[in-house]
Amino acid sequence: MKDKAFNKVLNSFDVIVVAFGAMIGWGWVVSSGQWIQSGGVLGTIIGFIIGGLMIYFVGLTYAELTTALPLCGGEHVFSFMSFGSVGSFICTWALILSYMGVVCYEACSFPTILQYLFPNMLKGYLYTVQGFDVYASWVAVGSIMAFLIMIINIIGIKKSAVMQTVFTVAIAAVGIILLAGSVFSGSMDNVADQAFIGEGTGASFQNILGIAMMTPFFFFGFDVIPQAAEEINVPLKKLGRLMILSIVLAVVFYALVVFSIGLVMTQDDVKASLESTGLVTADAMSKAFGTKMMAKVLIIGGLCGIITSWNSFLIGGSRALYSMADSHMVPTVFSKLHPKFKTPVTALVLLGGLSVLAPFVGRMMLVWIVDAANFACCLAYCMVSISYLVIRKKYPNMKRPYKNKHYRIIGIIASLMSGTMMLMYILPGMGCTLVWQEWIIVAGWGLLGLGFFIWSKVKYGKKFGDLKVEYEEEKV
Repeated sequence: MKDKAFNKVLNSFDVIVVAFGAMIGWGWVVSSGQWIQSGGVLGTIIGFIIGGLMIYFVGLTYAELTTALPLCGGEHVFSFMSFGSVGSFICTWALILSYMGVVCYEACSFPTILQYLFPNMLKGYLYTVQGFDVYASWVAVGSIMAFLIMIINIIGIKKSAVMQTVFTVAIAAVGIILLAGSVFSGSMDNVADQAFIGEGTGASFQNILGIAMMTPFFFFGFDVIPQAAEEINVPLKKLGRLMILSIVLAVVFYALVVFSIGLVMTQDDVKASLESTGLVTADAMSKAFGTKMMAKVLIIGGLCGIITSWNSFLIGGSRALYSMADSHMVPTVFSKLHPKFKTPVTALVLLGGLSVLAPFVGRMMLVWIVDAANFACCLAYCMVSISYLVIRKKYPNMKRPYKNKHYRIIGIIASLMSGTMMLMYILPGMGCTLVWQEWIIVAGWGLLGLGFFIWSKVKYGKKFGDLKVEYEEEKV
């Protein structure tokens, strides 16, 4: 297996920017106005803190498991040790759907954002899909960018980490500029006037809880780190801390963005922005500095957020597919590593190829893919959280460089939280219940997985699920 060894090239800073960059996408630019209208400025911040605490418990389970089992595939290994090959297949297959959904969606988000910077870029009308007009120029921009990111990932994860660093620094810089401008030109009176939304304490609290239940969906992404565990050159105990730090940084970033908007925008400003551009954060930047040029600067920051999220999920998805192929659960061609760059080239070509094709189906269809992907991610998180409890019981002497105290409480809270998030997509009337088109995607992905499962069982026989997990035990 030495010929299949990954290159250990990621340092501590790389780990932070890959995880943080995955969590900070385009949502902070386009969704902030709806957040403030739903929960108020302080209510939204409190909601994000509550949501961050919920995802923090899931992160704690990941931190311990990743440092105890620093193997490519992460969740694939954790679920295998708890549920065996069938459970591992379900968990990892769901995770790949969640990653693929984000990768394909970002391929469509990129040209959409460029439209705000270059309103006349749409040329060469092709067709209409679900009410969305598809143009040749729009498709070309998304597909070419998808191809470039795929190539960067193939030539080495370190190259993609360097790109991730550049764009993550750009996001942070734009966020700092927004905060600084809002502090100097804004007013706490604006925050006070829209601190909470709702008649009375009960209604305000209910709105805060609504924000809290929504926020974990903006923190997905820290879990790409376990996927690339064999490519990280960081002391294991420190790696666990870095994963938790990335979650904290994401909470702080979202909270500061909302606070900055609240300082500079009144309730009427937020409403007017939502009804016109829909980009409340960009309009806040424009108002803070008194020029529309700064709105474009912020949109460029959002563009960087798309690329960092896109890149991180391509890393995670390709490693998850590689790990399944390496244990003969899907065709082993996907376990091929590039002879020079030591990256899972066939897995990257498949996922990268899908993202190249994604712009051709238009943006509206991919909204369904993302919702289906979020459901799949919640399912995977729930299975990992339960795996955490099972592994603690089955392997009590396993060496755990990052070891949680009160593991039962942490595991139970993480399992309940992720399970609740998953149920929100299933139960009717929850606000994010999957529509029939999204259920078709989930069912279709499940049937494809079942086909791979049966084919691999027949093709590889006893090799199916041949995952030999080695781990260290504590010295007694």
